[in-house]
Amino acid sequence: MNIERRSLLKGMALGGLASVAVTGPGLGLANSVLGPSTGPRLPTLALVSPAVADSAFVQGINASSVARQVSVQNWEGNLASLQALQQRLGSGRPQRLIGLLDDASAALVLDQARSAGARVQWLGQHHSDARSSRHQLLGTTAAHGCALQLGLQLNACGAGFSLSEQRLLAQPAFQAGARARDPRSAEQWAAILGYSLAELTRGRLGQAPLASPRATPLSGHFVSFSIEA
Repeated sequence: MNIERRSLLKGMALGGLASVAVTGPGLGLANSVLGPSTGPRLPTLALVSPAVADSAFVQGINASSVARQVSVQNWEGNLASLQALQQRLGSGRPQRLIGLLDDASAALVLDQARSAGARVQWLGQHHSDARSSRHQLLGTTAAHGCALQLGLQLNACGAGFSLSEQRLLAQPAFQAGARARDPRSAEQWAAILGYSLAELTRGRLGQAPLASPRATPLSGHFVSFSIEA
């Protein structure tokens, strides 16, 4: 990851996560993975860039137990999209936004969320190709367990990956990585991510589905997020 991309992630983190309200003690990592539900199943909008629209990320969302509460929308990044998002965030209705977008689109969404006073629970920057994937992650207490789940399942399916998570509240960082053992698992990271972000409010992250192999796996730079308004 070059200096410009690190700066972008840092800036997005400061802008999006600085307004997170942390109330009460945080759950332990084990409780986040295996514990009871952390809140109601809110209606959720999943924003995806064109490259992600038919990817394993959407497969993961559709396989989750809350799929009926999730509407998947292609993000066009035009003025109409921004105005619709601004209106949605300003409606006062409890809701969630999750997504996997390109850097520029994600920066716009995070800026809108910050302006609306929404709480950013998770922010991740990802690079993938046909051989492996790299992940720089930042999460609040509410998202503890997502990075661990991603690392465990990627290792189990034989994917090549490197993963680093920075945690708030002075908690130790989490790092993981493995060499690729199965080339068919190149897009599994997106399936795990879509499934985990959809399931986030339940507080019980299960096994994500195996991604259906595609002739051209998802590749490029992406930003994932989970926002609660």
